[in-house]
Amino acid sequence: MRVLVQRVQRAQVSVEDVVVGSIDRGLLLLVGIGPEDGDAEIDWMADKVAGLRVFPSPTSKAGGMDASLLDVGGGALVVSQFTLYGDVQRGKRPSFSGAAAGPVASSRVDQFAEAIRTRGVTRVETGRFGAMMQVELVNDGPVTIWIEREPKKDA
Repeated sequence: MRVLVQRVQRAQVSVEDVVVGSIDRGLLLLVGIGPEDGDAEIDWMADKVAGLRVFPSPTSKAGGMDASLLDVGGGALVVSQFTLYGDVQRGKRPSFSGAAAGPVASSRVDQFAEAIRTRGVTRVETGRFGAMMQVELVNDGPVTIWIEREPKKDA
């Protein structure tokens, strides 16, 4: 599972010029699902994102990062992004064979959004899986962090 986290002042996602999800201060989460990602990866990532200390607190020094999404009451905008699995090692055209198939990925992205909600993030919005989406954001900082969790292999 791969998530590109962007701390934002605001973000929205539109489909055919209609806004389908938007947040004010919070995190834009571009989410890529691998074919073997399961409950363990979803839960680990939801814990990580909800508790990620990338916001300043009232007592932070300039540029400090010691508050989480939960601490600041921010929102999360979850957008499916299979292109995070784009492999460009060979040739000029990316291969997306490392991404999960559509039905699996769609279900896992929904599960991830719900997992963030269950951890106390009260505003969780989503894009529309499989649609051509336009994502607009005002990156705050800018702060952009890549988080990856490979599935555990059975021993």
